[in-house]
Amino acid sequence: MRYGDKVAVDGLSLSVERDSITAVLGPNGAGKTTTLETCEGYRAPQQGTVRVLGLDPRADRRALLPRIGVMLQDGGAWSGVRAVEMLRHVASLHAHPLDVGMLVERLGLGECGRTPYRRLSGGQQQRLSLAMAVVGRPELVFVDEPTAGMDPQARRTTWALLEELRADGVTIVLTTHYMDEAEQLADQVHVIDHGRLIASGSPFQLTRGTGNSTIRLVVTEPFPPGAPDSLQAALGPDTEVRPVNEQSLMISGPADASTLATVSAWCQQHGVLPESLTLGQRTLEDVFLQLTGRELAT
Repeated sequence: MRYGDKVAVDGLSLSVERDSITAVLGPNGAGKTTTLETCEGYRAPQQGTVRVLGLDPRADRRALLPRIGVMLQDGGAWSGVRAVEMLRHVASLHAHPLDVGMLVERLGLGECGRTPYRRLSGGQQQRLSLAMAVVGRPELVFVDEPTAGMDPQARRTTWALLEELRADGVTIVLTTHYMDEAEQLADQVHVIDHGRLIASGSPFQLTRGTGNSTIRLVVTEPFPPGAPDSLQAALGPDTEVRPVNEQSLMISGPADASTLATVSAWCQQHGVLPESLTLGQRTLEDVFLQLTGRELAT
């Protein structure tokens, strides 16, 4: 897919297993939204083929639409419509919808059920959008940033609902800027950047498959100039040192007694007083940063 001279999706090839939750991750501009919109039938690929549930999203749109649900990141409801009215209207378009009252209760929409859409908070709009996407009992649901703007309790409720849908045989494809969300929910993760697939695997395979761990070094005063490069040189090429902020470094690689001793010796040599030295496994965010070199921007 091209937009003028920009290649948004560049020979991307990936698949999604049935009865799973698959996360598609990437920095802004990586091509993930274009990819999902192509799968949803909103865009036609300029090259290559797309099949969703064995169907062409464009040519077979009439047959495909009743079998999928789409949760947009923004919009999808009339500005003046009341939340529950909108959900009931969407339910009426399907042959065998889920119970609207159940969804209203599960997603906490009762408190805002009579509120016009335009007056809902961002989190409430997201909960309504998710309810609209799943009320028709789809086989496959595309969810774009499902918990953006939600408070922690609402996030957990949404996670539980998505996990229940998977247990009931619904396939879910999601994009998210929350690494903990992808790590918690996804059976499979696809990381794309500059329109290309750069990594795939389960969260366990991506974070722990190499056997590497992370060390987070937090100090009492800002690091001296050149500290990451200096510590990198002391640790050697098998270890990566990445600044988190002016008083924190993330060290990825083999984390053993020798590594910890080298970090401690480097601190003493450079007059750096550690506040904490924390050893742990790599997170999905660590992997993402290593692969793309930049954070997910919201």
